[in-house]
Amino acid sequence: MNGDPDKGGPKRRTHWLKLVFGWIFLILGIAGLVLPVLQGILFIAIGLWLLSHELEWARRRRDWLLRRFPQLRPRLERLEAKLDERGARARAWWRRQWS
Repeated sequence: MNGDPDKGGPKRRTHWLKLVFGWIFLILGIAGLVLPVLQGILFIAIGLWLLSHELEWARRRRDWLLRRFPQLRPRLERLEAKLDERGARARAWWRRQWS
């Protein structure tokens, strides 16, 4: 497979997956702020985490939230570390399955 993002390789696919899932989580988070069955803040945090890897405005918004609510920093950093670890395991599994 070609890793060139302009040719539709794995990096391009990862970019689009992060954008799609980031927006899905962000929308679910916004809905969760008014619906009692969804954890709005959690979904917003995951959505911003995914989007902050790809979009500058999301990175700035995430940084603003951490400055505004410093008590969230340790929890958010633990969540991001957990997500990074699970993402790495999922990518390794995917490579083993399809290599």
